[in-house]
Amino acid sequence: MDRGYPEGLSLDRVPSPSFVVFEGALRRNLEILGSVKARTGCKILLALKGFAMHRTFPLIREVLDGVCASSPWEARLGREEFGREVHSFAPAFTEADIEELCTLTDHLVFNSFAQWERYGKRVLAAERRVSCGLRINPEYSEVEVDLYNPCAVNSRLGIRRAEFEGRDLTGIEGLHFHTMCEQGADVLQRTLAVVEDKFSEFFGGLRWVNFGGGHHITRPGYDQRLLCSVLQGFKARHPHLEVYLEPGEAIALNTGILVTTVLDIVPGPLPVAILDCSASAHMPDVLEMPYRPELVGGLEPGALRHTYRLGGMTCLAGDVVGDWSFAEPLEIGRRLIFKDMAHYTMVKTTMFNGVRHPAIVLYHEDADEVEVVRTFGYEDYKGRLS
Repeated sequence: MDRGYPEGLSLDRVPSPSFVVFEGALRRNLEILGSVKARTGCKILLALKGFAMHRTFPLIREVLDGVCASSPWEARLGREEFGREVHSFAPAFTEADIEELCTLTDHLVFNSFAQWERYGKRVLAAERRVSCGLRINPEYSEVEVDLYNPCAVNSRLGIRRAEFEGRDLTGIEGLHFHTMCEQGADVLQRTLAVVEDKFSEFFGGLRWVNFGGGHHITRPGYDQRLLCSVLQGFKARHPHLEVYLEPGEAIALNTGILVTTVLDIVPGPLPVAILDCSASAHMPDVLEMPYRPELVGGLEPGALRHTYRLGGMTCLAGDVVGDWSFAEPLEIGRRLIFKDMAHYTMVKTTMFNGVRHPAIVLYHEDADEVEVVRTFGYEDYKGRLS
């Protein structure tokens, strides 16, 4: 059976609940990304919206070129803790955002001409040099679920080609597009053809193009050779342009778990195991996206002899992770392991209901060392309120 965590790690060495990130797995992902950089000359950024465990930044910045941020706070985290390039984008900025970002960011991407016209001169006149760009919407995407699709009909993200007619792009140095979600290099190849067809007439006056995120580069079976070929081809056609990628999920893909413990079992037609974690507070993607996480030792309901519903410890009636079957009956005190919990899950947690927040743990496989990076207490909960 797939343990879901390194052979040398015993679960009694980590708190419950806790997010455990594996340094060795993170290094393996970085090796892949470093190879892509070396073969193509592109730059790769860590998307903080997907993974922001800054304890790992010294390792990540050995390979990646910087971070991309979606708010002044993320940009500040990148500036203070990562220390390389900081790129910022948001659907809209306030005046206060602009003032702060002018002291923090290297690239600032606007989502509309209205925002660029309102704030562009101020940014260009800032003491810190900031390279300004625009996010485009090529109106092409192969993402099938609208909730994940940045180019869905009536998307609020990006500027359509028709809006460029008659616009003065003086001061704009780059274009940014993000059309993908957990997809392969073949999708990028087809998307890029559309982008070039619609927008390449503006490339001459630019310094960079950002291909955004959604590139599942470190996923088993991903066609890295095709990715490199696509990037090399683009660079050959447009040698003056710097190319950036922001594969947020690929950096922390399959690098961590959520360790939880069965607290109680509520009898019924479908027994419910109450865990010391919460879908609502600690795995919100399960409810809002929604998706079904992988569980070590658990299969689809009915596949094994004993089926349970796994529920969280908040008072929310819908705080349910899902239904799984097990070879043996669950017992109070049993540890359960949710796989691939490092990206997106950790950054979206809340302290709803004041339930105990999972600790954050880094496992150094080479040294067989468990580092409890952070635990949370009452003051963390109280400090978020007034």
